[in-house]
Amino acid sequence: MIRKPEIDIVNEVLEECIVAYPVSSFVISLYQQYIKRGSLSKKQLEGLHSKASKIQDISPAKLATLEALIKKMPTRFKSEAPAPTPLYEKKDETHGQMIEAILAKYPQHKRVLFFKAKYDNNETLSPQDVAELKKFEQLLKR
Repeated sequence: MIRKPEIDIVNEVLEECIVAYPVSSFVISLYQQYIKRGSLSKKQLEGLHSKASKIQDISPAKLATLEALIKKMPTRFKSEAPAPTPLYEKKDETHGQMIEAILAKYPQHKRVLFFKAKYDNNETLSPQDVAELKKFEQLLKR
């Protein structure tokens, strides 16, 4: 059984465009990319279709086939950039007041000094840190 070679519509349309527009750098670059890579992107095929549709002698069947190829390709969307978030979150003043109250009575308390350093560097205090601060504050009130 003799197998027929496949028909390459994109190549045929590119060759007809080169004949119709011999000095068009766009068509020439598309042709070179097609020869190198063997395919074109959806945007490039859309550009080729718009160029080819201006040619009078081109077969409408070839244009329809090219259009079908374009519709068959997936459309890629760029996702939108995420909304900008502030560099630093607003400090919780109650945490700062608890730290100051404890350090007023025990200025060398290492764990609370660690919390103060975190607080001053705009790092968020974890729920465990806050619970520990509250425990220290309750011990201070006794």
